[in-house]
Amino acid sequence: MNVLTKQNRIAEIAKKYQDKTLVSLHHHMDMDWMQEAYKRIKPKTSPGVDGQTLVMYEENLEHNLQDLLERAKSGRYVAPPVKRVYIPKGDGREQRPIGIPTVEDRILQRAVLQALEPVFETDFFDFSYGFRPRKSQHEAVDYLWKQIYQQNIGWIIDIDIRKFFDTMDHL
Repeated sequence: MNVLTKQNRIAEIAKKYQDKTLVSLHHHMDMDWMQEAYKRIKPKTSPGVDGQTLVMYEENLEHNLQDLLERAKSGRYVAPPVKRVYIPKGDGREQRPIGIPTVEDRILQRAVLQALEPVFETDFFDFSYGFRPRKSQHEAVDYLWKQIYQQNIGWIIDIDIRKFFDTMDHL
């Protein structure tokens, strides 16, 4: 069974049992699942704290993915620290911190996303656009434009709370 078929099955189960908590999805994860997760990692992805590039990880890909899968399923996987870098923000006078996970951590994050996405997709409305598969910011703007036009809305207020996420307690 390929990854898309498994994701469709997960979505069916999530839809059928919306009032229940799905407690285990890891049994869907296998080497095909990990291969698909690996394929979805951007080729020019930056290395994390371990300095390992995607090309380096590929040198022993089958072994690396099998080992990662076994550690993830057994509960032995421990996420490594995330590399902190700063990129220019806005006009360049300020910097925004971003975290760069290791290549292996990205692969596992993608594998987990592949399992969770079909579950959470059942909860979203068609007009929800943020960070969803097959949805883009252009579609969101088009939808918003149609709503404004159809409902004769005359005002739009854009609020940017300066450094809002910098002031939140992230614990």
